[in-house]
This record gives sequence, structure tokens and C-alpha cells, in this order.
Amino acid sequence: MAEVPKYDVTSDPQEHITIYTTTVKGNDLDPHEIESVLLKKFGETLMRGALTWYSLLPEHSIDSFEILADSFIKAHAGSRKVQARKADIFRITQGESELIREFVTRFQKERMLLPAVPDEWAAEAFTKGLNPRSSDASRKLKKSLFEFQATTWVDVHNQYESKIRIEDDQDGSTSSAKGREKNREKSKDDYDADRRTTRGQFLPYKHIEGRGKTF
Repeated sequence: MAEVPKYDVTSDPQEHITIYTTTVKGNDLDPHEIESVLLKKFGETLMRGALTWYSLLPEHSIDSFEILADSFIKAHAGSRKVQARKADIFRITQGESELIREFVTRFQKERMLLPAVPDEWAAEAFTKGLNPRSSDASRKLKKSLFEFQATTWVDVHNQYESKIRIEDDQDGSTSSAKGREKNREKSKDDYDADRRTTRGQFLPYKHIEGRGKTF
């Protein structure tokens, strides 16, 4: 029988049942053999807490695979919600022009709005969410977090504080300085344009000889 990914209580139990039954039924078994194999081999597809649950089932309490599958899904229904929470935090990604310090702040705020998220999820989600195209600092931090395998949010934040923050601040200062320079240039252009526009409006009056007088 083809190998079935082991269930570890962190994914959808219904999906595991579907994969398992499809795999078993794809082995050219006789109809009367399928039920027996489904019952006997199911425990081999479990690990960690799911395997503990399976080993504690009372003897002779399961008469069919349908009953076993139903008990399994009910026992691990909470895993669906867990998977949904995990998907939510992994949606938080850094924008193309977003500085790391801005992403750090936004990530923390959005994380707080979600139900309790395990620390290791936060570290993994932040690392994957970093956009190396955003800046050189983002690229360096992402590479560093992967190399040193940051597993907690403290690991992530410490690496940011010690290695990247100064560089990120400099990038932000450079961007701000460029913006201020552009504003100064624009102001100067506007001022010159105003001078050209108003130059002829306040010329002194000159009397021209030979023209008639008005009374």
C-alpha cells in the first residue's frame, strides 16, 4: 500500500480519512477485503496524540471503519480550528515597500487580534512573511532567521534588534531624506514659477513722451 502521510493532530481529520480511504481502495482489493484493511492499517497512519488516542480505544468498541472514522473525526474536530488559526497568521506578509520596523509592528498588532497563536508559529510565519525584494535589510534578516532556525518570537526579535534595526533605520532615514530633498526641489520650482508669473504685474509706471494727455 502506498504510504499515507501520518496524522499528528495539526491538520483536518476529515482530510486524513479521505486520503487514507482513497489510498486503500486504490490497491485492487476485493470488496470484502477493503473494510478489513481499513480497520487494521489505520493505526499505522497516526502519530503523537492521535496514536495515543487510538491506543486507548476500548477493545471491541469499533465494529466498522465507518464507526472508527466518525469517532476519529469527532475526537480531533478541534484541529480544524487550529489549522484555520495557523492559516490566518501565515497570511501576514511584508509589502514591497514596507520597512522591516513597520512590518514588525504590524505583525505584532495583527497577531494580537488572532486567537492564541503558538510562539513557534509566529516565528515561522514572520520568517516566511519577510519579503526579500522589499529591501536589503529584509533579505539579510530572512536569510539569518533561516540559518539560525529561529523557533520563538524572542529569537526573531533579538536578531532584528541586534543585526538589522540600525540598517533598517538608515534605509528609512535615506528614504525620508530623499523625500525632503524632492519637496525642497519642488518648492524651489514652484517659487521660480511664481516669480515668472508675477514679474510683469508690478512694473513701475513710465511716462511715454509724445502721447496725448488725459484730463
